Amino acid sequence: MVRRSLLFTPGDQPGMMRKAPDSGADVVVFDLEDAVAPDEKSVARATVSDVLTSPAFRPDCEVCVRVNPVDVAADDDVAALAPAADHVDSVMLPKAASADDVRTLERLLDEHGVDADVIALVESATGVLNAQEIAAADAATAVAFGAEDLSADIGATRTDEGTEVLHAREHVVLAAAAAGVDAIDTVYTDIEDTDGLREETAFAAGLGYDGKMAIHPAQVEPIHDAFRPDPEDVEWAERVLAAKSGADAEGRGVFRVDGEMVDAPLVAQAERIVARADADR
Repeated sequence: MVRRSLLFTPGDQPGMMRKAPDSGADVVVFDLEDAVAPDEKSVARATVSDVLTSPAFRPDCEVCVRVNPVDVAADDDVAALAPAADHVDSVMLPKAASADDVRTLERLLDEHGVDADVIALVESATGVLNAQEIAAADAATAVAFGAEDLSADIGATRTDEGTEVLHAREHVVLAAAAAGVDAIDTVYTDIEDTDGLREETAFAAGLGYDGKMAIHPAQVEPIHDAFRPDPEDVEWAERVLAAKSGADAEGRGVFRVDGEMVDAPLVAQAERIVARADADR
């Protein structure tokens, strides 16, 4: 499963939700949290369920629903998803502050018969500090980093350089890597700044992130561009994996490619490069 781009769409906008998969995003996220006004939550729940269960809605991408925090209205959100359970691939948990939050959502999903992965969104000081246990929770298959809410929580001033959240950003990707789950980077709020988005996404990829959240369909392709590996890197990775097959057949754990000694870390890097290249094929 590739999660280079996660495109948010308000859960009370059925037309936008139906069109979201046309963006080419790897994941479409129907939002029941921040994108929906408090007095429109009930309408949004019914709207999301209607779109998901419509015979005309058959996307070829992952479908995720962002519910409200577990201490707010997650139970009502998950209950509304029950009729559409077969059409929900993942559920995003905002304001994830501990592994208990993930386990609570997992329990709610089980109670309502929704078999879906959990993407835990870490966006507070407590959540960042507990990112390792959050990422290691059984139901979590990805951890996402929310820089905007984190900045508000700690009183930081957002800058173009992002130095005020860099430590937290690196901490989250380390937690995801340690748990073997996907790491999803924060949104880029300037929709018009395509070059800035591409540059920031490339930086996130260099940190080790697997994907990035998007708030507009126009952001999807620049994100994919930034995660697309160079052809030379793909050729190297394919040579590594071909050599590994030969080494495995001979019972060798270490082998040479282009005069370089290759071991498990470089094999993992090669697999990552090929996986990203395959996403465009």
